[in-house]
Amino acid sequence: MERQPVKHRVATPMFASLATMGLLLWQVSLASQVSRSAQAQDPGPRGGAAGAGDAIAGLAPYETPYFLAGKGEFDESETVAEGLGPRMNLDSCVGCHSQPASGGSSPAINPQVEFATGFGLAKDHVPSFISADGPVREARFVRNADGSPDGGVHALFTITGRGGETGCSLNQPDFAGAMANRNVVFRIPTPTFGAGLIEQIPDSTIVANGSSNAAIKSALGIRGRPNFQVSGRTVSGQTNNNGNDGTIARFGWKAQNKSLLMFAGEAYNVEMGISNELFQTERDETASCQYAQQPNSTTDASATSPIEALSAIEKFAFFMRFLAPPVPSTTLPNGATSIASGKDTFVSVGCAQCHTPSMMTGDSVVPALRNQPVNLFSDLLIHDMGNGLADGVSQGEAGPREFRTAPLWGLGQRLYFLHDGRATNLTTAISAHSSSGSEANAVISNYNKLNETKKQDLLNFLRSL
Repeated sequence: MERQPVKHRVATPMFASLATMGLLLWQVSLASQVSRSAQAQDPGPRGGAAGAGDAIAGLAPYETPYFLAGKGEFDESETVAEGLGPRMNLDSCVGCHSQPASGGSSPAINPQVEFATGFGLAKDHVPSFISADGPVREARFVRNADGSPDGGVHALFTITGRGGETGCSLNQPDFAGAMANRNVVFRIPTPTFGAGLIEQIPDSTIVANGSSNAAIKSALGIRGRPNFQVSGRTVSGQTNNNGNDGTIARFGWKAQNKSLLMFAGEAYNVEMGISNELFQTERDETASCQYAQQPNSTTDASATSPIEALSAIEKFAFFMRFLAPPVPSTTLPNGATSIASGKDTFVSVGCAQCHTPSMMTGDSVVPALRNQPVNLFSDLLIHDMGNGLADGVSQGEAGPREFRTAPLWGLGQRLYFLHDGRATNLTTAISAHSSSGSEANAVISNYNKLNETKKQDLLNFLRSL
């Protein structure tokens, strides 16, 4: 019988399928790696010299000494003998406002941790929401024990043991219990660079800007309003619930303060417990903890020079008023072309409808502040930011979900974002703007539809500011 020739085995369909599947998996893995590397990312805080911290250009020779005296007071640490406490969050302005220079925002290393046991005698504990590598924070309780609205600052620390005294014994608030009951919200320091320019923007300019581009804002669901409300039943025609004079307040996370002097006086009293001409009584009046029987910082009528006569809060106000605005970069990060593209995208997606790139100051007794551009990237209005950012606190006419549009100038060198410092990068901060009821939802939707290159350009632009 004749032998049949041997036939060579060829690849079966099963082996071919496995080979093809392996190739596909490798391609998918490679594509995933490429996609991840191409995703837009926050470039991080811009390096180089601090783009702020100096006096504004154009100050008269007789004005500069007021700036310097204010800076000295702003940078000084207070002691119990000088009126610190009885309750406080820190012992200096610069401790909270130091990034990237004096007058800025929360620093990389939180001084509150070391301060808790400062002087080797202090008896305070570090609350769970304070960490060395986290933002400086103040704590507010949303509700009182009976369920009524609170919203006030509950100071983190006490003077017990700090000055060598033995008669004062104070306990810290029950932060652990309040945290367990979800009754604590936080605020981080707002930068004060260029604040004098913001102070000099006329109310009429803010109102006119808020009314501009009405059709675009309406289509995006953007409303916004100043921190006052027309009533028609008051002498001025506006309610006076913000503690000022019924005009537009503009400083603070909820635009609750009208002026830098009000801002300074409140901070001195609330953050350091130091009474002053605006806040003449102590926040804690425990008799055994009073080491001064009068406001700790007031005008000294016996002084031999005008600067020496000023109270600390007036000096603080001069320092902030004369602080130069931040200087943006034209090339960092990632080049002028990307930054220019990002600026265009910032406008086209709708960010600029709230973060107004520029307004103008009006008349001012300070020539350096008179009729000047203010490139703040804010409309200074309060907006409903939805349930995601709501803190449950009302201040003036600003409700529990409303916040002032945060000025973005100087953003390139900030470390923490949003009112409570929950975000450490821009992508997280941007995403947090979108939640149920937020006026920013349509804008964030537009941002999310951008390709990754456009997103990266926008992030580069923000970090150039």
